[in-house]
Amino acid sequence: MADRVTVIGWDGSPLTDAARAALGAATLVAGAAHHLALPEVPPAAERIRLGSLALAARRIAAHRGTAVVLADGDPGFFGVVRTLRAPEFGLEVEVVPAVSSVAAAFARAGMPWDDAQVVVAHPRTLRRAVNVCRAHTKVAVLTAPGAGPAELGLLLEGVHRTFVICEELGTEREQVSVVTSDKAADHTWRDPNVVIVIGGPAGAGEGGGWIAGRDPGTGPRGWVQPDESYGAGPAGGLGEGETQLLRAAQLARLGPRVGDLVWDIGCGSGAFATEAARAGAAVIAVDHDPTACARTEGAARRFGVQLQIVHGSAPHVLENLPEPDVVRVGGGGPAVVSAVADRRPQRIVTHAATRDVAERVGRDLTEHGYRVECALLQSVELDTRAWTETERNVAFLLSGVLPDRAP
Repeated sequence: MADRVTVIGWDGSPLTDAARAALGAATLVAGAAHHLALPEVPPAAERIRLGSLALAARRIAAHRGTAVVLADGDPGFFGVVRTLRAPEFGLEVEVVPAVSSVAAAFARAGMPWDDAQVVVAHPRTLRRAVNVCRAHTKVAVLTAPGAGPAELGLLLEGVHRTFVICEELGTEREQVSVVTSDKAADHTWRDPNVVIVIGGPAGAGEGGGWIAGRDPGTGPRGWVQPDESYGAGPAGGLGEGETQLLRAAQLARLGPRVGDLVWDIGCGSGAFATEAARAGAAVIAVDHDPTACARTEGAARRFGVQLQIVHGSAPHVLENLPEPDVVRVGGGGPAVVSAVADRRPQRIVTHAATRDVAERVGRDLTEHGYRVECALLQSVELDTRAWTETERNVAFLLSGVLPDRAP
């Protein structure tokens, strides 16, 4: 095992005395090509070009001597330190940090970033990173080949965002560009780069927050809000599938979370769409009624969340929407549920007013390979002054889970 392993972060500025001392004593140096070309790397040291971090870690573990690993930015922030400290390699490391590429990008943009989400995009996680950009007002994306600014812009079709693209930070070729998301695919971008994605309602107030990223404590308490919160507007109250207790059950079955894309088909007042967005998910709300679209937009604005609202009739309007993770079908009946199941989301939830319709929907979901659950929900509102019944709602709640995509 290596006698000593030092991980040095490099942000383009001159190396610190501690970094120079560690590098000068190294008998093995690992890093990218531009790291290994630094004049401080000892000529006699063994050099490893970083490709597979796991393979490099094994070689370092087998080395008899002093090893140094060079990495861009802060190596403890989505960097090499996590891999090197994995138990299977048995390495004890010392870290000499540098300014992270995310901090450098926001500094170049002259913006605070304690209220930003930070995500890593590579081909496997690109879609989830895009969903975070849909749902949040300020996101820093650490990109990778095949998951860069152009791909982000293409997948954000229909959602307007501003990109601040920082290429090759800390090098002589550093460049900062500002483009709209729909123009990002018109250019070729150099790696590595960081993309700051901005758009939507204003973020944290001028006084700052108390927690980095999205503040989970903003807005009123509760997964769902009283029906009266969504009852204003030209269309009046909520539809039969939007009552407070039914929404709570639907949210519990779907479990929307950060990185998910939720479809809310037949969004009505926007109550469910807004509450799914409050959970941190990206939401596309669909309705054929322009009044419902307007009410949904108003609900999102009141609660400070971001929604993409699509006016059109399902199932036809669904054909060009990006792939969902979970779907609520609030309107359209069995035909829409069947069309949604064809897209293979992880979970689907809907409701039915009669047992016959519930059985039909359940059979169709089963034929599509979903594991189906159904419950008859009854809620009775009481006037607590006289303890008399004021309203009663009954609905069949159906949910389908695709086993090969669960959870």
